[in-house]
Amino acid sequence: MLTDQEIQQAINIISKNPNNLHEHPDCVRIAYAWLDAQKKIQNTCSKLYPIKHYIEKWAGRYVSENDVEVAAYLHPEIKGKYPKFNISSNLTEPRRSRLIGIPEAMTQLNYHSNHDPKKYKIHE
Repeated sequence: MLTDQEIQQAINIISKNPNNLHEHPDCVRIAYAWLDAQKKIQNTCSKLYPIKHYIEKWAGRYVSENDVEVAAYLHPEIKGKYPKFNISSNLTEPRRSRLIGIPEAMTQLNYHSNHDPKKYKIHE
């Protein structure tokens, strides 16, 4: 699991804009878990997906675009810039067990109420 220190170092490196939003380190952990479940491809995905919204609905917690960018930066297999990463357009719905140990997950269930597993082509 990513440490608070690793997350803060990454935020300091890639979040140059003082208006970038990071509510909690767990938001980066949530985004990292979602990205980790996706199939990685050679090039960036040509389709544009509202990635942060998929992540929020899956994890039941607000996640900013900046959190997703930090998670992608920290992930050794993810390349590209938000929202065009090297993930398959056939999105994978991650297992819920990926959220174990992330206390902020499922704390804002109004996000989760819109989760639709049918939007994913693959399910872990």
